Amino acid sequence: MGGLFGIVSTSDCVTDLFYGTDYHSHLGTRLGGMAVSNSQGVQRAIHSIENSYFRSKFEPELDGFHGNRGIGVISDTDPQPLVARSHLGTFGIITVGKINNMEDLVLHALNERQSFFDTNGGMVNPTEMVAKLICKEQNFVDGIRKAQSAIRGSCSLLLLTDRGIYAARDRLGRTPLVIGRREGALAVSSESCAFANLGFETERFLGPGEIVLLTADGWEQCAPPGPHMQVCSFLWVYYGYPASEYEGINVEYVRNTCGEALARNDDTDVDCVAGIPDSGIGHAIGYASERKIPYLRPYVKYTPTWPRSFMPQNQQLRDLVARMKLIPIRKLIEGKRLLFCEDSIVRGTQLKNNIQLLFDRGAREVHMRPACPPLIHACEFLNFSTSRSTLDLIARKAILKLEGIGDKDLETYAQCGSEKNLAMIEEIRKQLSLTTLKYQRLGDLVASIGLPKEKLCTHCWDGTSTF
Repeated sequence: MGGLFGIVSTSDCVTDLFYGTDYHSHLGTRLGGMAVSNSQGVQRAIHSIENSYFRSKFEPELDGFHGNRGIGVISDTDPQPLVARSHLGTFGIITVGKINNMEDLVLHALNERQSFFDTNGGMVNPTEMVAKLICKEQNFVDGIRKAQSAIRGSCSLLLLTDRGIYAARDRLGRTPLVIGRREGALAVSSESCAFANLGFETERFLGPGEIVLLTADGWEQCAPPGPHMQVCSFLWVYYGYPASEYEGINVEYVRNTCGEALARNDDTDVDCVAGIPDSGIGHAIGYASERKIPYLRPYVKYTPTWPRSFMPQNQQLRDLVARMKLIPIRKLIEGKRLLFCEDSIVRGTQLKNNIQLLFDRGAREVHMRPACPPLIHACEFLNFSTSRSTLDLIARKAILKLEGIGDKDLETYAQCGSEKNLAMIEEIRKQLSLTTLKYQRLGDLVASIGLPKEKLCTHCWDGTSTF
């Protein structure tokens, strides 16, 4: 995935930029970067954060950064920010999203005798491609529009310029951007949770395709929002931070509401309810509250030294981190009928190991209630699942076993309560060795978020999308 943070201020902004960017660390584990603009030009730093945290990499060099305008990024795709010198002036750029037609754009650029320098293993840096598209036009706003119209997929971005920071949300609003204000400063962020401890108040969310220019005096709209939005539903279910809001809707509130919906459709007798840490906890609290069943923590997460395993590129490392960071509590497991809420079941590899560990510690029954429907399609619009091919999804593996082919009758398998849907879920249950498995219904998930379905991207579950 990835996250963006930018700030313009009447005073030095480096400390706020540092902490504001750090509040996006839950969105990535590969790369972090910052750039600030001052009288000497643009200062930039990029570091790997695969083996240590963003703060530990950037804090030692903060004294060397100075400026009233800055942008920062957590990225799992490419080294950022980039600094470009062009006919538009010198500017810094950071992006988040996914360019599905990258090869076509590269070939077109090469045919125009352009060249690329920021390559990684022979692959063109997506952020450099966006910068080149922007520079085809006579001003930044037209250039951003050019890039947005050319990209198939999604791309939200921040540009650090002499005038201020241009912020642009992707054309269909799949990834959010929000403006915050305090006296003498404005900020723009992927996550609204970055504002609270820095003294910013949320002012407004950018609409799909909207472009604004932020200065220390305020912001101005450079391009209005488009008519259609497809914001990613997984923001609320999984990878958004509990304290954040998107479209004015809080993540933790939605997770509680999702859990309540799961509970209303369930009458399984259990002794306690738990959440798979961390993103399953909010769902479990809602479930337990609705059914008046005790909420306990049979698993606790060891956070001092084990980072989250959300997106490490190495599968072996992901599995190791997942196994080591969750510590079971036998006293709360032995002899118990346990019901766990989880944000989702993707491959199921880590979850299967966790379930077996519960039975090894004496659990009588283990029931699972994912907060969303089965994942049948890989994400085509964001980079949070690029390490997972479609056929790695446990639902697709179940379909393959039932059909002999992994992409047959997907629409029917996605239909809640259909014969094939129930057969797929039963196959997943058996693969995971669960006592029972019931998924959230898509309609209940949409209702929990509170936006009309046509404004939400639900592609992972039902295959529907807008390009």
